[in-house]
Amino acid sequence: MKPINDRVVVKPHAAEGKTKGGIIIPDTAKEKPLKGEVVAVGPGKDGNLMTVAIGDVVLYGKYAGQEMSYEGEDYLIMREDDILIILD
Repeated sequence: MKPINDRVVVKPHAAEGKTKGGIIIPDTAKEKPLKGEVVAVGPGKDGNLMTVAIGDVVLYGKYAGQEMSYEGEDYLIMREDDILIILD
């Protein structure tokens, strides 16, 4: 996959299946994950270089990106502006 312009492809992390107290969360009650790993980065747009890099773990907005499946895996395609923070 090779995104264009300022697009980024993110592989979302799995939703939490258990609370800190040990309560198991059913699939119907799990929230959409807001954290994922960047797997592909476009070249940038209008001469602006991209800030994120492949392998970065990022947080993004709840409604960010377009969901897609590729070779049996789920991904999100989003603009770099939809990424809120890069985690160390």
